[in-house]
Amino acid sequence: MAPILSKMRYRILFCCWLFLHFFQSHADTEIEIGGLLLDRSLSRSGHEFYAKFSLLWQDVPNTSGINVVIKETVMPRAGTRLVLEMNNQVIYATYLGRRIESVEDKVEQAIFTTIDAIARSQFTEQSDDLASSGW
Repeated sequence: MAPILSKMRYRILFCCWLFLHFFQSHADTEIEIGGLLLDRSLSRSGHEFYAKFSLLWQDVPNTSGINVVIKETVMPRAGTRLVLEMNNQVIYATYLGRRIESVEDKVEQAIFTTIDAIARSQFTEQSDDLASSGW
């Protein structure tokens, strides 16, 4: 009976060691998900804005590591407010009326603003000149 218990102990200790070793080796490497476009729109106009923006977003180069969120806030009797956030910073905001209107001009402005913000963020990351202080 004693040899069976000692074999079980060794197996349990080995499994514990393997388990701890597995989590220690994977805890050192972090997993990052980047290049996401998230839709948090509510209205029909907001969904149309997202659909047209996402078609243009697919053609934008160097979007890995960039997360963009389209948020919509309904404003009673006034329409909705769309906000575009890139990596948790607001880069574009617009208002849509209560009536259904064409959003193509606003999508074009938003995509150009996003491309400009991506270029500025990559420039500041790569350049020591004008880092965070501007000097």
